[in-house]
Amino acid sequence: MIIKSFELAKIDFKNHYFFLLYGQNEGLKNQIIDTKFKNLYDEGIYIYEENEILQNVKVFFNSVLSKSFFEKKKLIIISRTTDKIKDLIEELFVKKVEDLTLVLNAETLEKKSKLRSFFEKNKETICVPFYEDNNQTLNSIVSQFFRNKKIPISQQLINVLIDRCRGDRKNLNNELEKIENFSLNKKSINLKEIIKLTKLADNYSASELIDQCLAKNTRKTATILNENNYSNEDSIIIIRTLLTKLKRLVRIYDLFDGKNNIDRAISLFKPPIFWKDKPLVTQQMRAWKKNELNNLIYQSSQVECLIKKNLSMSKSLLFDFIISIILFN
Repeated sequence: MIIKSFELAKIDFKNHYFFLLYGQNEGLKNQIIDTKFKNLYDEGIYIYEENEILQNVKVFFNSVLSKSFFEKKKLIIISRTTDKIKDLIEELFVKKVEDLTLVLNAETLEKKSKLRSFFEKNKETICVPFYEDNNQTLNSIVSQFFRNKKIPISQQLINVLIDRCRGDRKNLNNELEKIENFSLNKKSINLKEIIKLTKLADNYSASELIDQCLAKNTRKTATILNENNYSNEDSIIIIRTLLTKLKRLVRIYDLFDGKNNIDRAISLFKPPIFWKDKPLVTQQMRAWKKNELNNLIYQSSQVECLIKKNLSMSKSLLFDFIISIILFN
């Protein structure tokens, strides 16, 4: 059965368990997966890529069919799905596995796609196409973001942001995340700041730099620092991104069970961590103890104060601090 993305709110999830989300709008698909599916599960969420399932079909079926005393329901999300997995999905559908919801995330699927045809023609399965966002939709997202932050913004600034994200909701969300980190405790933001902030997209993102730093990937971190032309204003975004990610790691530590299961703690974290980021977050968790993270948060706050007081020296202050993290902590 075919429905539109906004109609998912009308779906009775008691009668539908198999969902195919396809199309190029990754930002909206990820948003739907987080809000309409992951938020309904405290645990029992399993995320796969199609290739790893096809390489271990028997293991996959065993994990799907097995029942745990602690799990009443299972949510299985399979990314990068293609027609290759169609027969396996059809077999799973026929088995009528209880308390199982299956979500397939695919890129563009042609009309002749067998997987798409299976989901479209069956009344018990849901097929949702995701088309590119138009300027009106992106305009609404930006406006709502700044309303929630209680920061006034002109239509000119909104147009600049939409133009720089090239019509991609995922790119737009990345830009808004940078603005959110930059605008902490600020009551306004101007065009000059917007242009400087979004220019950072031409370099490695602040998020990628901090991820590699916290994973203690020395060579990669050094490469990012050497190959990019960050501005003094970028330093504020980078240090605040560092603080945000440090606090996230501390919160993940708080979710540890008695066996110190890192993978389980990451799976339980809210908002959910995107499947692509999980291996790097796991590496970061293994690299730091909780007390070390708390100490880094304190140090980072001090460095942020220094950067604000000495903006002309901000890059030197920041780079020295990042190098000290990967070499001496």
